[in-house]
Amino acid sequence: MQRYFSNQLDDNKLILGDDDWYHIKTVMRMNNNDKIEVVYHSELYLCEINNQDIRIIKKLEKRIDINKEIVLVIPLLRENKMDLILQKATELGVNIIIPIKMERSIIQLSSDKEDKRINRWNRICKEASEQSHRMDIPQITDIKTFSDLDKMDGLKIVCSTREEEMNLKKFLTNHQNYDRIIIVVGPEGGLTIDEENYLVDIGFNPVSLGNKIMRVETVPLFLLSVWNYENME
Repeated sequence: MQRYFSNQLDDNKLILGDDDWYHIKTVMRMNNNDKIEVVYHSELYLCEINNQDIRIIKKLEKRIDINKEIVLVIPLLRENKMDLILQKATELGVNIIIPIKMERSIIQLSSDKEDKRINRWNRICKEASEQSHRMDIPQITDIKTFSDLDKMDGLKIVCSTREEEMNLKKFLTNHQNYDRIIIVVGPEGGLTIDEENYLVDIGFNPVSLGNKIMRVETVPLFLLSVWNYENME
């Protein structure tokens, strides 16, 4: 069943945005009396389409997700690679996505383009959350710098091409009691030595992903898939 998100309730009717209505009517070709699911304030409702209204039928039991927060720190990338990471990371359960300026980032956004790009990223995450039947939408922060990561709390990982001893499997086996994990992924060409050293100095643990060198858009999908497997109940 198709799922949507609403931020407004009016007299037992949930209000959807214009993009949602376009999807309902034009893409899904739904009609009056068709049923959909709508998430409102972290609660899930079975609803019925009635002309331009979404009428609540009943509240549904929601699935309990893994009670650990995932923060993914990624470089600014070309649009197709960024879109893929946002979509798949959302499907794999990421909670917060922090785009960050890195020395080897190919893309550099001017301030006038930043808001438009973040709005686009939010739309991608919303659609992926609906498709994957999530109860929430990942938060995408403003574009940050490395210094913004200094005071963040949680289990901290930086993907390293220089680390040889500590691989991801060993690290997750040795660290199982945490509420939040923060994962930094470098750009094409990797983090510079100075960037990785800075992250280590502020508490990030360098972790190897093995002998293979993956594309930057593959790394988050690999990491989150492994993380989901290790935390599967």
